Amino acid sequence: MSPAHLERTLQQRLNESTLIKKKHPDRACIYMMRSKTKPSLPDLDKNKYLVPIDITIGQLAYIIRKRIKLNPSAAMFLMINNAMVPATQTIGETEQKHMDEDGFLYIYYTTENCFG
Repeated sequence: MSPAHLERTLQQRLNESTLIKKKHPDRACIYMMRSKTKPSLPDLDKNKYLVPIDITIGQLAYIIRKRIKLNPSAAMFLMINNAMVPATQTIGETEQKHMDEDGFLYIYYTTENCFG
């Protein structure tokens, strides 16, 4: 369960995402969190993002990677519902498939050392 689920009720989260969607119909409401399995991974400075629906998951991963200043030797993965999402899939496609009932897309980021 995400911190957003614990902090606010479903109706509050739904109202917020609906209002955001009215103002920005070309963007997805994303809640980005560090995976619980990687406590040593840096946290993001903020968790909620408005992301253009036409960028890919790979582009979003690049942006997040830069924000947390991740070591180049670590591979970063974005997970939704404990499954990896293809890097070529757009945020809009991902939102249609995996959006939570409250209107947010909950994405976890995690890493693995893969170069030595």
